[in-house]
Amino acid sequence: MVLKIQITKRSDGGGVLRCTRADGSITWQKQTERHAAYFALHDLTHYAVESVLRLRAGFFGLIASGWDIDDTTGKGSRGKLPPEAGVAEQIVGLLSMERAEGVIHTAAEFNPYSVCPLKDEDLARIRKLRSELFTRWFAVEPGTSLDLEFGP
Repeated sequence: MVLKIQITKRSDGGGVLRCTRADGSITWQKQTERHAAYFALHDLTHYAVESVLRLRAGFFGLIASGWDIDDTTGKGSRGKLPPEAGVAEQIVGLLSMERAEGVIHTAAEFNPYSVCPLKDEDLARIRKLRSELFTRWFAVEPGTSLDLEFGP
């Protein structure tokens, strides 16, 4: 169940997310709103969280299993998201908030707001991978892509 992920940088800083499943089917989304540049970082944070914690029913796991990107809002044809997707989104949100504040929290400070208890080692591995992904993304020239694989 390997999912090929391609984020193409647009000249406005936004991205186009294209996911190709093992069966060759594709789902994609172009971010065109005012905060389009944020979504590539959000998606890369999802990748880091879901990869390190081995979540298989988070955003990318759902895409790999056949969900379309629009379905991951919980309002699409697939209905309500599985609980693990909520866990992933909550952790990604907390990490994004932490990044915006410029503050690094310990797992003990983080866990009261997370339904999935984390260890400091987990957070360190997530932050390390996310940092590597952000560095790679910032080096991508407009019109070119960052390619990743997600799977077991």
